Amino acid sequence: MESDPEKLTDFPLTPFVSLKFPEFRSYIGIRLAITFAYQIQGLIIGWHMYLLTHNTFTLGLIGLAEALPAISTALFAGHLADHSDKKKMMLIVISGMFISSSTLLYFTQPHISMSVSLSWQVGIMFAMIVCNGICRGFYSPAAFSLLGSLVPRKYYANSSTWNSSAFQVSTVLGPAIGGLVLGFFGITAAFMLVICSQLIAMLFLSTIANRPPNPIPNSEELSIFNSLGEGIKFVFSNKMMLGALSLDLFSVFFGGAIALLPVYATDILHVGATGLGCLRSAPAAGSLITMGLMLYRTPIGKAWRNLLLGVTGFGLATILFALSTNFFLSIFALFLTGAFDSISVIIRSTILQVLTPDNMRGRVSAVNTMFISSSNEIGGFESGTAARLVGTVPSVVFGGAMVLLISGLTFLNSKELLKNNLVKATLA
Repeated sequence: MESDPEKLTDFPLTPFVSLKFPEFRSYIGIRLAITFAYQIQGLIIGWHMYLLTHNTFTLGLIGLAEALPAISTALFAGHLADHSDKKKMMLIVISGMFISSSTLLYFTQPHISMSVSLSWQVGIMFAMIVCNGICRGFYSPAAFSLLGSLVPRKYYANSSTWNSSAFQVSTVLGPAIGGLVLGFFGITAAFMLVICSQLIAMLFLSTIANRPPNPIPNSEELSIFNSLGEGIKFVFSNKMMLGALSLDLFSVFFGGAIALLPVYATDILHVGATGLGCLRSAPAAGSLITMGLMLYRTPIGKAWRNLLLGVTGFGLATILFALSTNFFLSIFALFLTGAFDSISVIIRSTILQVLTPDNMRGRVSAVNTMFISSSNEIGGFESGTAARLVGTVPSVVFGGAMVLLISGLTFLNSKELLKNNLVKATLA
């Protein structure tokens, strides 16, 4: 029997109200497990690929190989999420991730890798990265569309904070634990941890009822191309939604130093795989603590002002990290990048939840995937390419400076949005 969260709206608005819904708790379990697996796998691939090639441009190509398939499939995935059972779609996607990770596990076995040439090893890894990118392109619209049906509308801001916090918890624990396992037990044990996490996500998914598509007016007359166009048109017609997505897109694109962390860990800070895990965890630790505070004091009251402040702080912290040669100062700077970034994540997530109609959640999430979810990987390509051309440190300084420039220009062109109040929209 499918539960209806709209019938359970008598809970007081407390920091833990969303967790009163059992299926939302299962959703958070999926979020934790999938993100944990994804973060560990990203760390493994970056570390292993750099050891194989010792080429910063290769690290940039990793991001591009995952981002392009995700972007290419996102719009169709959004249409599919709005027109199909969201639970079944998520099950297929997670199964695809499981197959990709199992293939990587097999081909990184010592006795297998010794019998395979370097070019084949790199080629197989890139092929699996592409497969994972396709899975991501379908996962985000399905998951976002499912989330909107798990809690009543009045709790969307709270559920968005919990959803983002779950992501950050795994982003803290994934690289930290993955780095320790990789450093002490090797690549096989690290990939086994990834696969186990994906199986746990499937178990959590099995406790959620099927979610058939929401009724879509005149769906029988709407072609797939018109359906996709509606999602794009909706986003581009809403200035606050478009502004938030655009601001995050360019900020993450230019300010993404994560792809270069293997270089910092190996050649600048000299801290090895374990240190790399700590560096990868630091931004998420900052995000997690900040999001915990935002459960008690929401940033959406003055959403646009807080969004601009968060992006500005992110740019300054990125420059601090770029110039640091001290391991602990670098961790602190990365911690700050996560703390500031979490503000924009919560605001953007709430904007999408509040302003998107139920029957367009998949398609709007697909546009979000094209703007944001893949900008980290494309930003990684930009960082890797810039590092190859001008050096690692100058490329990260340039990225931070561009974030500050973008934040300033956005402020000058969007002053009217400073008056918008998302709290009223959420409770309407």
